[in-house]
Parts: sequence; structure tokens; C-alpha cells
Amino acid sequence: MLERWMSLALREAEKALEKNEVPVGAVILDSNGSIVGRGFNQTETLSDATAHAEMIALTAAMATLESKYLQDCTLVVTLEPCPMCAGAILLAKVGRVVFGSYDAKMGAAGTLFNLLDNPKLNHRAELIGGVMESKTTALLKEFFAKARYEQRHQRENGR
Repeated sequence: MLERWMSLALREAEKALEKNEVPVGAVILDSNGSIVGRGFNQTETLSDATAHAEMIALTAAMATLESKYLQDCTLVVTLEPCPMCAGAILLAKVGRVVFGSYDAKMGAAGTLFNLLDNPKLNHRAELIGGVMESKTTALLKEFFAKARYEQRHQRENGR
């Protein structure tokens, strides 16, 4: 089941890749496993540093369910949430977070620190990391390799 859900999030990440955005995708499922929210990174498209996949999916799920709380929901995202997204996940009281790749630079669900399972905070989410990690990581590596190549090519051609 986790891999099926991550495949849905990967489809969202591919939408980001098509728009030359960092390929991160997210879906939110209700307790029956139905998608109630989805999103992909749109920070470049919207010129908005907060337009992460999780933030867009959270907003969509809250609108669908007409509730600011998502206790019975599962957020599935291709990359470990950053501190901003982890804070929003806590505020929305999401019950479970499933992610693919660990994030050594911004990971706030266990890699750098763990906001989502901190006993000092008033909400804790169940965490499952590393789901389909090889596929989610490959997509990210493909994007960043292409971006580095394009930057190098522009420098070499004086642009």
C-alpha cells in the first residue's frame, strides 16, 4: 500500500519536473485511502518560497474536507519535509507522514532534527521514511544534474 501511495506522489513530482521545478510531489489520503489533496513544488512558477508540494497538498485537503485538522489523514511526499512544511503538518495535526528520500540539507522529520515526533510539541505524527527511496532520489538527482549541466553550459558560452 505504501508503494502505491508513493507512486501517486511521484506522479505529482513528475508534474513539477515538467515545469522545471524541483521534483517533489505530495498527496494526502483520508482514512479510506481516497486522495483529498495533492500538490507539487511550484516555487519558481509562483515566485513563492512557500509553494512546496506539502503546503499545496495541505491547503487542498483542508478545502476538500472543510477542516483545518487532518488527524485521520496520511501525507505522502517524495522528499522528507523541511522545517516550514513540518510546522504546517503539525498545525494541521496530520496523523501520519510517509516520505521517500531523506533530506540531508533541510530534513525536519529525522535527518537534521525531528519536528514531527518531538515530545515537547503538542502534536506528533507517525513517521515512515525511505519508501521507494531509490526512485524518489533518482528523480531528484536527474533534476539537479540537468540544472548543473545547464549552468555550466551557460557559463562556458558567456551567458
